[in-house]
Amino acid sequence: MKNKLKLYTKFCYGIGGLGYSSMSQTLNSFIMFFATAVMGISGSLVGIAIAISSLWDGVSDPLIGHLSDNTKNKFFGKRLGFMLFGIFMIAFLNICIWSMPASMPEIGKFFYLLIGMLAIESANTCFGTPYAALAIDIAPDYNEQSKVQGFKTVFNIIGMILPSILMYFFMSSISISIQTGFSQQGYVKIAYINSALLIVFGLITIISTLFHVRKHNIYSVNEPKQKFEFTKLMTGYFNVVKNKDFRAVILGYSFATIASAFLTSVGMHLFTYCYHFSSTQISFVLISLFGGAIASQPLWVYLSKRMEKKRALIISLSTIVFGVFLTVLTFLFREYVPNNIMFYIAIICLVFCGVGAGAMYSLPFSMYADVVTLEMFRTGQNNAGAYTGYFTFTYNLANSIALLIIGFLLDLIKFDSTQPVQAMSVQNGLGIIVFFGCTIFMSLAIMIFSKFSIRRSEVLKVQMQEMKKGENVQKSVKN
Repeated sequence: MKNKLKLYTKFCYGIGGLGYSSMSQTLNSFIMFFATAVMGISGSLVGIAIAISSLWDGVSDPLIGHLSDNTKNKFFGKRLGFMLFGIFMIAFLNICIWSMPASMPEIGKFFYLLIGMLAIESANTCFGTPYAALAIDIAPDYNEQSKVQGFKTVFNIIGMILPSILMYFFMSSISISIQTGFSQQGYVKIAYINSALLIVFGLITIISTLFHVRKHNIYSVNEPKQKFEFTKLMTGYFNVVKNKDFRAVILGYSFATIASAFLTSVGMHLFTYCYHFSSTQISFVLISLFGGAIASQPLWVYLSKRMEKKRALIISLSTIVFGVFLTVLTFLFREYVPNNIMFYIAIICLVFCGVGAGAMYSLPFSMYADVVTLEMFRTGQNNAGAYTGYFTFTYNLANSIALLIIGFLLDLIKFDSTQPVQAMSVQNGLGIIVFFGCTIFMSLAIMIFSKFSIRRSEVLKVQMQEMKKGENVQKSVKN
């Protein structure tokens, strides 16, 4: 068993996700709106570009995960060299994407977006997959793993709320669908800040974790390398999916990701064109969403200790569905309630969604880490990177399909970015896309997560057995 992690190490590991989370959240939440409403690219073309890049991200995750598993660098170990390269590439490409020339023809903007997204998703994989696997490497203990994921979750959520705060300072206070040029300038400023945060906090994690890895000799350069075979890697993926617990977490999280894609990708359109909120109001609505997620962290930590993680997660997802139901009611009566009053009602509804979403940022990853840990003890091989890659491959595949569908749905309802006021049929279409998409796929996620069977006692039992084996080996060596 690994040594118990110091608070300092947990903190420094978790903070690495802050800048990365802020950058990713800005891209995931605003790119569909930016490309369609600000840059004037059709929804179907944007959906195709984002879907292709998201699919590539999923394919590259197992590859980078496998490579990091078998890297034997004496200085950086398995993961940290990939992470160092990734943060600088992401920072550069992030600024390039939001600096898209507005004067380009639509087809030129499409290829600019496609190439930029493919490049940044590749860089994201170099950082994100090794970063996630690193948590399993340094803290395989059941309780320590939950604590490490807790630190990571807090900083991830802070990073997720940052774009909404930055939006308040750098975007126009009137409808952002009117001032295209000003809006792009705001996005570029946010991109510079996100890139700077990514580099600073990423380096903190790399440097501090490097000290921990080298001090405790976590990675041995004498470990046998596994020969890379792409077909074997894909076969490994299908073998992983056959495991019902792997499958429950992977598919459950994938469906929850699809539900989130409907909310985040079309949410900007919904609040701008249906609720007629200004960018300042939208920023506060988003802050309430992620603020609820932050505030709920102690609740989900408490519940995950009092009950199994699966049960706590199902309660959280049910809370999201309830929040979406409340938001549907506001949508139906939006024309009869003054804008300033509807603004506060929407905030209350989004707080419910945020409280439920709080558990989504930690519990699925902690549950997946439990499955990976049991598999590592069973096989004696550290394939955390590949397993993490399989996880991200599946939900990125699901996300790419969802974004492709969303892009075509925006064209189907005849959303027109040149019109600051959309027809009522378009507004109703936006509402249907968001609410039905969220509710249906979140409900499916609940059904799939319910199939997860690993209990706390099972993980602790295996870890105790491994601890006793380690103690016996030490005694035999002394004798």
